[in-house]
Amino acid sequence: MRLPLFIILCLTILFSSCSQYQQVLRKDDMGKKYAFADSLYRIGKYKKGLKLMEQLVPAYRGKPQGEKLMFIYANTYYNLEDYYLAGYQFERFTQAYPQSDSVEIAAFKSAKSFYQLSPRYSLDQKDTDKGLEKLQEFINQYPNSDKRAEANTLVAELRNKLEKKEFEVAKQYLHVEDYKAAIGAFDNFITDNPGSIYRKDAFYGRFVAAYKLAINSIPVLVQERLRDAKVYYNNFIKYYKDTDLAPEAMEFYQDIESRIVPLETEPTI
Repeated sequence: MRLPLFIILCLTILFSSCSQYQQVLRKDDMGKKYAFADSLYRIGKYKKGLKLMEQLVPAYRGKPQGEKLMFIYANTYYNLEDYYLAGYQFERFTQAYPQSDSVEIAAFKSAKSFYQLSPRYSLDQKDTDKGLEKLQEFINQYPNSDKRAEANTLVAELRNKLEKKEFEVAKQYLHVEDYKAAIGAFDNFITDNPGSIYRKDAFYGRFVAAYKLAINSIPVLVQERLRDAKVYYNNFIKYYKDTDLAPEAMEFYQDIESRIVPLETEPTI
């Protein structure tokens, strides 16, 4: 079977290019390696270019060409979605070339690399904390950057993730019927996250936990805990009386009122 001329031509170019790449990779001519690595980077052949750059970076450290090389080296890792090494290499670039025209974008991409490493909310959030730290450093250092709006958006996303994790922990305490722990966790959440989108649910969760703690307590503690739950209801309804959770909260509150004994009629112990 004869291959069409176009396919033969493409295969010839491909094999020729691969052969040239292997020759440059094996030889010690750093100038050729640099030029070839740059051309591969420009056309998006990042994996091939990376092998050359790994040989070039030590050789060009401290030389005029080193600035551009260090930046595209870091950006190659970023484009390959190897965000651990991208963040590290962009940090190295900002430290090595603080006066570079590319230092601002390098600082942003370093911070964004840590943002990219942030896992889903249910996992360990060490990288989320690191991302927040780095993004805030960027915002503080470059307050007039055209990347500031994007950085603020990323910060908001990461903060929301941390809030969701904290909120879900409190919900889990409620789910497993550890009502004291749930009240404490919701209480801490409300204090620590005044602007959270989960704030309404946290107020409601705290009230429900207090209500269930009260009705499941030993008799001697029921009345005191019912009054505590009533306080939490009042806190909830103060801010969220017109929300979707208010009717259900009212049902619990009415049950509290039916169970609670006026202080003046309680027997003395």
